[in-house]
Amino acid sequence: MARFLVLYNSQMSASDMMANSNPDEVQAGMDAWMAWAGKAGDAVIDLGMPLEARTHLEQGSQTDASNPGSGYSILEADSVEAATSLMQDHPHLGVPGNSIDVFEALPMPGMDGS
Repeated sequence: MARFLVLYNSQMSASDMMANSNPDEVQAGMDAWMAWAGKAGDAVIDLGMPLEARTHLEQGSQTDASNPGSGYSILEADSVEAATSLMQDHPHLGVPGNSIDVFEALPMPGMDGS
């Protein structure tokens, strides 16, 4: 089994999305996410949480972050194809302009305890 970082991308920040939604919309969104998580089952290692882009660092400089990442989850699956198939009907994709990136977490030599 491999682990995958799922990055949810949005044109609107997570805080703006929450601020511009009424309680019924927030509840409907959470219900959709929980239904997806229930369907994905044990593959969901960490359902994650919203992210707010703040700072971008490069050698010798610091600027406001511009990455569209608005949240994350961590999955476990047999392959990137299996992880990707779990995301095909994710409610995040129901919002125009939203996208999802799936990254495989690679083992680091010397970091596996052996």
